[in-house]
Amino acid sequence: MAARIIDGKALAAQVKARVRAGVEECVRQGVQPCLAVLLVGDDPASEVYVRGKAKDCEECGIRSLVERLPADTTQAELLARLAQLAADDSVHGILVQLPLPAQIDERAVIEAIPPQKDVDGFTPVNVGRMMIGEKCFLPCTPAGCLEMLNAAGVDPAGKRAVVIGRSNIVGKPAAMLLLARNATVTICHSRTKDLVSICAGADILVAAVGRPKFVTGDMIKPGAAVIDVGINRDENGKLCGDVDFAAAAEKAGCITPVPGGVGLMTRAMLMVNTLQAARNTL
Repeated sequence: MAARIIDGKALAAQVKARVRAGVEECVRQGVQPCLAVLLVGDDPASEVYVRGKAKDCEECGIRSLVERLPADTTQAELLARLAQLAADDSVHGILVQLPLPAQIDERAVIEAIPPQKDVDGFTPVNVGRMMIGEKCFLPCTPAGCLEMLNAAGVDPAGKRAVVIGRSNIVGKPAAMLLLARNATVTICHSRTKDLVSICAGADILVAAVGRPKFVTGDMIKPGAAVIDVGINRDENGKLCGDVDFAAAAEKAGCITPVPGGVGLMTRAMLMVNTLQAARNTL
């Protein structure tokens, strides 16, 4: 039986509608939620992402400040602009689009964002709070993955969850959020042995490895929930995920598509975090 598709487009629209209602309430209380986005250089993929974020802000009623800085911007110049935004009470969320040019230390830039404006959930303070279960801004992609499981009626409690990928942006925080929801979590990576058998035992499989169609049908447990975080191009240049969708959909209980899946939810969760950052100032 074919898997149920977890429709990221429909779910993101629902989330953004709730955010818009929250933004309207904030405005009635005298606060206009605002997200500042800094883009350094002219990376085409980054430009697409930034345009998407500005569009989401417009849909939600959030004011967006998009600043495009030249590729030769120095680290000192970027940090100085961040300090200005950090001190600006009308700006509630700050996001620096990654990757950054080689002359800029990514970690130093992330650490310069005040935790209360870190709507990406990347600063050490927010990561640490997430690790110990305190209230914080959650990284948008892993938070979106959990929302998609919720929408599919999948409760992680007591289930075996496997996360393929150990990045700081997706893999590690996804594992922490699943653990917080009482799943038994295994993180797999390039050195993992018996990857196929480990994945085939997963009730929940999160693929965040960045390799097109890496997860094959024999890695899917019948009835499993499959969350595909990857955004790749296949041999024909067509957008695809880390999961071989056709093969996986024959065995999975539910699955996210690419496109139309996790990516849209990532953007929606950024709106959720920005609204919360504004609410925190009321």
